[in-house]
Amino acid sequence: MEAELVALATSGATTLVGLMVTEVWSEVRGRFGALFGRRRETVCEDMDAVREELIAAEDREAAMAGAEAEWTARLRRALAADPAAADQLRSLLDELQQHGPQPGAGSANATITGGTFHQSVVQIGRIDQAGDVTF
Repeated sequence: MEAELVALATSGATTLVGLMVTEVWSEVRGRFGALFGRRRETVCEDMDAVREELIAAEDREAAMAGAEAEWTARLRRALAADPAAADQLRSLLDELQQHGPQPGAGSANATITGGTFHQSVVQIGRIDQAGDVTF
């Protein structure tokens, strides 16, 4: 059972930290906070602080890895203390997965040069069956 909680906490932390730097953060913030019961407000404040650190980080990948480790430990403790929180997290992750990219969806990377950007950049386009990209 402990291995299952660790896997769930790890998955939850990866999702949590990934969402912190997206525009949907305000929509899911409270739902992740609810996993911590009475400490919800304090945990939401902690999550907001981590989000600000991630947004400001020069090495976002390293910052995200550290945040994931921190939130894996916090989620693991919360799930161990409250078995109902594990069900809540599973439900939340299932719901978020349903609204995520569909199986078989492609992705593309773009490089932006000639400027300094301190916010996320979104590029919208379509990748067809042949792999051709249309913007």
